[in-house]
Amino acid sequence: MHTRFLVWIKRKSRMLEITNLTKTKIDTKFLQKAAQAAFAVLRAPRSHAKRGEGGKVKKEEISLVLVGDAKIKEINKKYRGQNKITDVLSFEELNEIFICMPQAKRQAKLLKTGLKTELTRLLTHGIVHLKGYDHVKSAREAERMLKVEEKILKKL
Repeated sequence: MHTRFLVWIKRKSRMLEITNLTKTKIDTKFLQKAAQAAFAVLRAPRSHAKRGEGGKVKKEEISLVLVGDAKIKEINKKYRGQNKITDVLSFEELNEIFICMPQAKRQAKLLKTGLKTELTRLLTHGIVHLKGYDHVKSAREAERMLKVEEKILKKL
């Protein structure tokens, strides 16, 4: 059983679609706020927006999928060649973010933060990736990405 939420963010042209494929129930309001803060800081480019007639932007959609360990491991192996569990995967071409709920819970416990805090951090990280930042490229890019994430999280 999974739960699907459509959350309109600030402007009608932006939408966060949340699909929860786990048994963990969550309130989506804090995720909406995190996405809203990310859009405000990043000034979401129109490159990912769906275009209607005449090239006008219709809406920008980000899909967030909450999954378990097995699913994130499968996706990580298939698309990144890494046969291991990870916390978050972002696919810029699809404007899609996958967050591993059990891993988020483990990290929240390890970091002594709540699950909402960790999910907010992971969603923010995923959105920043969708906007073209990549900490894997270089230490300099990792530093840039971290600064953007911190700026977003300070808005919350």
